[in-house]
Amino acid sequence: QLQLVESGGGLVQPGGSLRLSCAASGFTLNAYAVGWFRQAPGKEREAVSCISVIGSITNSANSVKGRFTISRDNAKNTVYLQMNSLNHEATAVYYCAARKKGFGICSLGGSEYDYWGQGTQVTVSS
Repeated sequence: QLQLVESGGGLVQPGGSLRLSCAASGFTLNAYAVGWFRQAPGKEREAVSCISVIGSITNSANSVKGRFTISRDNAKNTVYLQMNSLNHEATAVYYCAARKKGFGICSLGGSEYDYWGQGTQVTVSS
């Protein structure tokens, strides 16, 4: 069974950092582009960052550029999202997703993704 599992969420103070992980089971994640998305209460889902099969090709939303870094460890079948300088606007459920099509190129469009995890809660609060 194909499955994505996010972890690493939690409560953090403003200005703090968290590293989210997206682990795959049942398939080889390194053959897929992967995206991170988030949804805050009462808001639509928004793209955060994505990484292509070629790990050097990434893209991020303007709101997180310079603060969030996406990376992948193919040996661990895992994609990470390092989040620094967190602010209250980062409070949301974070989801990772894997994209089969697109020749391995990632996209910030959520509709482009085929497999989704259940999400991990990130709360930024003092």
